[in-house]
Amino acid sequence: MNDCIVIIPTYNEIENIESIIRSVLSQHIPFNVLIIDDNSPDRTADKVVLLQAEFKDRLFLEKREKKSGLGTAYVHGFKWSLKRDYKYIFEMDADFSHNPKDLEKLYHACHLGDADLSIGSRYVTGVNVVNWPLSRVLMSYFASVYVRLITGMKIHDATAGFVCYKRNVLEEINLDKIKFVGYAFQIEMKYRTYCKKFQIVEVPIIFTDRTKGQSKMSNSIIVEAVLGVIALRLKKLFNTL
Repeated sequence: MNDCIVIIPTYNEIENIESIIRSVLSQHIPFNVLIIDDNSPDRTADKVVLLQAEFKDRLFLEKREKKSGLGTAYVHGFKWSLKRDYKYIFEMDADFSHNPKDLEKLYHACHLGDADLSIGSRYVTGVNVVNWPLSRVLMSYFASVYVRLITGMKIHDATAGFVCYKRNVLEEINLDKIKFVGYAFQIEMKYRTYCKKFQIVEVPIIFTDRTKGQSKMSNSIIVEAVLGVIALRLKKLFNTL
């Protein structure tokens, strides 16, 4: 069995799903793919089922009953992966905002380098974002500045959703305690990894906004992230994290 699994949550990604699966599975490193689909009305899951016949033992699908948030999808995928023998567990979007070719960079940072968690970072070498309006870039960039100030983590891209975990990191984190579902989930996972004294390495990537499908960003996700960072820091201070 391959030792790398790429978890891709989906909701209405019929325009992207076949292309992203084919691209990930065509990389030089033999990645497997796990799709976590939240019962997409556009029948994203049906397309995955068709592709499973072609990519037997490399493409997997977990279909949930309803849309339940990004964080719960990834936790579902983490638990699924830990029940198997995967050593490297990746997070990735379905919309090509994350370049599948960069999976190799994240892998090498963990497999050959010292990273326990490698982050595909938009901001570690400046601002490497394509096709975002300036307002969105500034919001994302200063969100990470805010996270650094509150938590003390020396991470330039705290909300990044393109990452690779070594297996032992996820084994050490109590996944049942993860409560956030949007960008706050990405921050929480990094903060819990940081608090466990694991090595975190940022790998520079170029982030390109989706060209097909619709963004899942909402005001509630932003509010959760702002308030969630403070909640995480308080839990750490009171030793309840």
